[in-house]
Amino acid sequence: MADRSKAPVDTIAESGEPDMEELVTEARPAAGTEGPDAAAATDEPGPGPESEAATDAGADADAGADAETDPASTADVTADATPGTRTETDPATVSDTDTDTADATDATAPDEPPAAAAEPAAEPPTPLLPAPVRHSGDRIAGRYRLEECLTQAGVFTSWRAVDEKLRRAVGIHLLAPGHARSEAAVAAARRAALLGDPRFVQVLDAVEEGGLVYIIREWLPDATDLGTMLAEGPLEPYEAYQMARQVTDAIAAAHRRGLSHLRLTPACVLRSDGGQYRITGIALDSALHGLDGVDRATAERQDAQAIGALLFASLTHRWPYPEDRHGLQGMPRTIGVVPPEQVRAGVHRGLSDVCARVLCPTPVRHLAPVTSPAELAEALDRVPRIRQPDPEPLVLPEYPTRSYPDSVPLSGSAAVPPRRPGPAAPVAPPALPGRTGKALRWAISLVVLAAVGLGSWGTAEALMAKTPATTGGNQVGAGVGPGGKPTPAASQQALKPLRITGAVEFSPRGVPIAADQAPLSVDGNPGTAWMTSQYRNYPNFGNIPSRADGSGIVVDLGSVQSVSAVKLTLPVAGETLEVLAAPADATAAPTQGSAQFSQRVSNLGPVAGTSFTSDTLATPVRTRYLLIHLTSLPADPTSPNSYRGGISEIQVLG
Repeated sequence: MADRSKAPVDTIAESGEPDMEELVTEARPAAGTEGPDAAAATDEPGPGPESEAATDAGADADAGADAETDPASTADVTADATPGTRTETDPATVSDTDTDTADATDATAPDEPPAAAAEPAAEPPTPLLPAPVRHSGDRIAGRYRLEECLTQAGVFTSWRAVDEKLRRAVGIHLLAPGHARSEAAVAAARRAALLGDPRFVQVLDAVEEGGLVYIIREWLPDATDLGTMLAEGPLEPYEAYQMARQVTDAIAAAHRRGLSHLRLTPACVLRSDGGQYRITGIALDSALHGLDGVDRATAERQDAQAIGALLFASLTHRWPYPEDRHGLQGMPRTIGVVPPEQVRAGVHRGLSDVCARVLCPTPVRHLAPVTSPAELAEALDRVPRIRQPDPEPLVLPEYPTRSYPDSVPLSGSAAVPPRRPGPAAPVAPPALPGRTGKALRWAISLVVLAAVGLGSWGTAEALMAKTPATTGGNQVGAGVGPGGKPTPAASQQALKPLRITGAVEFSPRGVPIAADQAPLSVDGNPGTAWMTSQYRNYPNFGNIPSRADGSGIVVDLGSVQSVSAVKLTLPVAGETLEVLAAPADATAAPTQGSAQFSQRVSNLGPVAGTSFTSDTLATPVRTRYLLIHLTSLPADPTSPNSYRGGISEIQVLG
């Protein structure tokens, strides 16, 4: 998965629609241009359901050289507007439309006169209405604000939008109400909504009103589509098996309910952070592209082949057919469709056999072919167990501890004067002989003892007289000031910095923002910082559901320590934060949410400046893990209507 730690905006683009290159109509040769040159210029369709559109020469001649080619139109528009055309598309391909020859047979019947043989010419089909024109910022139905256009097909457009009523992101398909496919698309969307299977991206609404047809679907901002995952290389065998297993079970369940996909591509398969795969566009994508008029056996075969192609791509990082599709290189035409183990070394034998049974015209080792998702699920059940790889161990770096000389006071504490050398010890006079010398030594000893006693008494009196004036009658070590509130400046004189052994980012429900920058918050350099991404419109991390618990930094003290206060240096002013501590018996840093940090070091509130020092606790908390919890970010001056924050330095006092 792509590293998003340096991205200015924490956004993951999700689209269940095909690439634009799949939707552009190739220019047909004009009538009368057929010949050896024209035939050589046209590629032969590939050997599989992923072939490009193949057009009969007779149909092209009938269509004529006057056929209009709109750059914004799609192959779907041509398929609907050109009669007698046979079209083959992705694994979800429409069946051939046979050319009607019955009229020609009747015209040659001997019983009828030649004048009566000619049938009246059929009326030209109704042209397809173009997709409605909308722009970013437009509102649909008074509540959906369009944000980003994801697909511009000839007959529909797809958008990422915001539901301003529920304050959540959604996806929208827009069609013209008089479009030939609008009724089928709305009906397919309503059937998909009744499916109620959490393995599919849910359809939320399908309405035709105000001169517009719009279909609202669920939006998964933190999910990653399979095409993005494959951009980094093939998947591990365990991950490829999990993808095929979950997608197959979901599609088989949909077929039992009478629904099929017919447009299953890597962009339609989304993986959540927890490892669950979800499918977008069930029944709806085929209706939008006019591919829903196939029988059940054909639909089952096409969906099974589409899953087999996804598994093949996950194992080999190649597309199983000659055409380059979805960012993957296709197989050479001279080789054809072969098992994955013949393409890449080290492929799991069981998964390779499953692909061969679905994709190869003649499976290897006399294996039985698979023609439906139900049969594919049974084949995956018989695959030998694939061991899940061990997670990479978390290695926390060691950071040097800071040393503070006695002459440099802690920030915020009273100044401590440097130590001065005391008076030199008195030198005893040389010993005198006899009783005189012994008496003199006793006398000197008594004088020294008396001086020491008087000096100690005077020092104690001075300290006792000075205490009420400087502390207001309260003990310095207690850290309590007037009104019962802690006094951090006075009480931190007796505190010392605790050693921090590690720092990790707090992201309990979302993709990490900048996990590799977390150590910068404890590196001793205020000029470096862990920074969040740039969030739009809302200071609470863009109001994204996966960021509902905010973010921050979790520091590890190495062992259970007594914590009395925390000092922070922030890169920007205006952040809202709190400091929490995990229970003393926690053996690892909690990862499920801030509620697991059950001890409180400071209350939640905004920080006016770029430095923060918590009040000193009268009773220190015992903990090993502390959470610097950010819940709201300040405005980013570099971009309007954007918010961003971070942490420069963390210091724990105990």
